[in-house]
Amino acid sequence: MIKRTLFFGNPAHLSTTNQQLKISFRDASLPDRQVPIEDIGVIVLEDQQITVTNALLAKLTAHKVAVICCNAAHLPEGLLLPMHAHTEHTERIRHQLNASLPLKKNLWQQTISAKIKNQHALLVERGIEIKRMEYLYRNVKSGDTGGHEAQAAAIYWDHLIDIPGFRREQTGIPPNNLLNYGYAILRAVIARALVSSGMLPSVGIWHRNKYNPYCLADDIMEPYRPYVDLVVHAIVESGESIEELSTALKRELLQIPAMDVQIEGQKSPLFIAASRTTSSLFDCFVGVSRKISYPDYGG
Repeated sequence: MIKRTLFFGNPAHLSTTNQQLKISFRDASLPDRQVPIEDIGVIVLEDQQITVTNALLAKLTAHKVAVICCNAAHLPEGLLLPMHAHTEHTERIRHQLNASLPLKKNLWQQTISAKIKNQHALLVERGIEIKRMEYLYRNVKSGDTGGHEAQAAAIYWDHLIDIPGFRREQTGIPPNNLLNYGYAILRAVIARALVSSGMLPSVGIWHRNKYNPYCLADDIMEPYRPYVDLVVHAIVESGESIEELSTALKRELLQIPAMDVQIEGQKSPLFIAASRTTSSLFDCFVGVSRKISYPDYGG
């Protein structure tokens, strides 16, 4: 079942009763609301005057809900995930930590190939055919020693976003603000799926920054990024103002977990596809498979 993504942008008190998330707004004209906790996948807490009870947080983590906290600038700042989301947690982490370097290089090769392939498919869908992109995804080497990811990125962003002076960077001009927000939502979905599959999101197959607690999530989300790019591209093409990350824009980006993607020959909401991907990743760690199941944008 597809889980709901809830966004709280107004002052409110969040508590729990009878396995329900109870929402009490500071504005007395707004009635209280309740949402079954089992229906929730992601919660985004934006307003700085939101209060949350510990009892609610405990129930949310027990139901594997990812809770995203935003800072005063309304940007995602923190992520709360359950510590024990799988019954074989310790055993699964052991397999993850024991993964050999050749296996990790192979997994990264698959990941980058899938990412570039999806980037290429998105460009083709937009009427932009670049044969170099096809060559790059078909010829990624183990560990991407040829730097195909970087080469593809330069081509991809130069053709996807038709805005003078645009470069894909964290602090660059819009729509970087939209991309950053969309990727933060995607990262939370992938991190939740990894924890649910019994793995540590901090121990990556390629990303290894000691200050990054979500290295593996950043690895596995790579082939999913074009789905965020699709949403952002559509917003840009619509002519809607993108200078400020408005509530309306956030609402569009928060639909990303519910997007349909093609994975293993079937359509599936991205939220569910992420779990299929992380489950297949563990199969690679344990040695029963050599292939990660990633979504196929062109499928």
